[in-house]
Amino acid sequence: MDRYARWNSLLELLTETGRVSVEEAATRLDVSQATIRRDFDQLAQQQMITRTRGGAVANGVSYDLPLRYKTAKHSAEKQRIGAAAASLVSPGMVVGLNGGTTMTEVARALAVRPDLNSGNDGAQLTVVTNALNIANELLVRSRMKIVVAGGVVRPQSYELVGPLGGALLREVTLDVALLGVDAIDVQLGAAAHHEGEASMNNLMVARAKRVVIIADSSKLGGHAFARICPIERIEMLVTDSGAPPEIVAAFEAIGVRVISA
Repeated sequence: MDRYARWNSLLELLTETGRVSVEEAATRLDVSQATIRRDFDQLAQQQMITRTRGGAVANGVSYDLPLRYKTAKHSAEKQRIGAAAASLVSPGMVVGLNGGTTMTEVARALAVRPDLNSGNDGAQLTVVTNALNIANELLVRSRMKIVVAGGVVRPQSYELVGPLGGALLREVTLDVALLGVDAIDVQLGAAAHHEGEASMNNLMVARAKRVVIIADSSKLGGHAFARICPIERIEMLVTDSGAPPEIVAAFEAIGVRVISA
């Protein structure tokens, strides 16, 4: 296990327990206590945790770990979801994408589709995004037209938020908005942990003809702080095959088409 994988595991462990000792972490990760002490010291320097005598405690990481520490979680499911979501896109569309690990997989799946990268004007895909990493994924691997909303960067997600980006989003029309979320519930709709991200996503929803939510099964039935849109605005949900059948049935009962990848 490399350093970043260990850091991801340690942060997830702290998210679950709130506090962990060096001895316990070393046992869980099957590494030496000296390695764990170094990891704790480096994470504390980045203000990701608070160092204590003999261990560490969570330091505001419970709900919003930076994106670079999330990539290992549910990675296989997210790749399948990304491919399924990308299959909904046709040449010539204008597509809105927000940020997050699952949406990164959607962008990668779009980038490798030859029919979206022909360079012909009529077939060229236009992607509107407020996520710097999504724009980079597409810019270096495709010939799509990339439009980036302005704003202030959130280091946790690489997303741009605030009124600068909102001004651009109000002037565009999207054929479809493909949105990753922190939670989606049949009654509460789609939501994000950060109000700035939710606001930008809500603007994409308002400018889109169709709204598709992209979420692995761990997000289904969950709650988050800031609502993106009501469930009535969502046409489709793309999730993984681990989604509980009763939750899938509940979404379908209210008219949301569910694709399980």
